[in-house]
Amino acid sequence: MPRYLVRRTFSDGLAFPTDASGREAVEGIVRANLDQRVTWVHSYVSDDDTTTWCIYDAPSPESIRSAAGTTGLPVDEIHRVGVLDPFFYAAPASK
Repeated sequence: MPRYLVRRTFSDGLAFPTDASGREAVEGIVRANLDQRVTWVHSYVSDDDTTTWCIYDAPSPESIRSAAGTTGLPVDEIHRVGVLDPFFYAAPASK
């Protein structure tokens, strides 16, 4: 499954409470994504809570946009990405 980086802007800031209501909100997003075969892997949030960079596994950018339409989340940019692991290069060579 391809992996994508999605940038989102929240002009009023993003806040997920760390209680049951926050858990319910996250679970609702995860459930809605499943209809499009989209998996939310994790997100990075800016210090001011106005921008997120989210990692998703999904069949296509269109599936991410469709899921976002269902959840009401904004989508600014979607980029297909791969992994570059610096520790791969730091590992000792096999003998």
